[in-house]
Amino acid sequence: MLLRLSIILLAISTIYGQDISPVRIHYSGGGDWYGNKTTWINILEKAHNELNISVKRQEQAHKILDPEFTLTPIAYIAGHGNISFNDAEAEALRKYLVSGGFLYADDDYGMDKSFRKQMKRVFPELNFVELPFSHPIYHNIYNFNNGLPKIHEHDGGPPKGLGLIYEGRLVCFYSLNTDISVGCEDPEIHNDPPEVRKQALKMALNIFVYGLMN
Repeated sequence: MLLRLSIILLAISTIYGQDISPVRIHYSGGGDWYGNKTTWINILEKAHNELNISVKRQEQAHKILDPEFTLTPIAYIAGHGNISFNDAEAEALRKYLVSGGFLYADDDYGMDKSFRKQMKRVFPELNFVELPFSHPIYHNIYNFNNGLPKIHEHDGGPPKGLGLIYEGRLVCFYSLNTDISVGCEDPEIHNDPPEVRKQALKMALNIFVYGLMN
């Protein structure tokens, strides 16, 4: 797996440049697209330290129609509030994803209804499906035999790892009822127990690596 990862990362570096990071979607609608300010700093540091991936220090934020949006293979969206795409943004996001891009969406608790509505505009023919625990996203670096770790209580019950699958490829992974992003923030921000934060960072690294390899 790690040999395959090294080969793929070398190819990605050739296409996208030496330093890799996600693009955070700056969306309209009033939701807090800008939250979780330390999340990707910590994920990318872990990717560099543990896998020797050449990364930027943190993610870049762009609107979907910005020219810079397509310069990275992974997009990220999160928040607590309303998300809105216009027609041009929905079309551009679809083009990005069907052309090889990958979207990681993490519900901070409150974006679920609007996010699902907007992704239905992007892929009207697709529905979110819950991924089996055997899916490679749960096993490519660290093993999560029971799926997503539970970070914050939110609605209670187990978290859900949902996906949009286009022509056999997972183009969007959506973590719901857990808040992986918050678990990856600096420890003093939310005071999560060390083991909980450790599990969040491990799962986030799995998602990041899957997005690069997908």
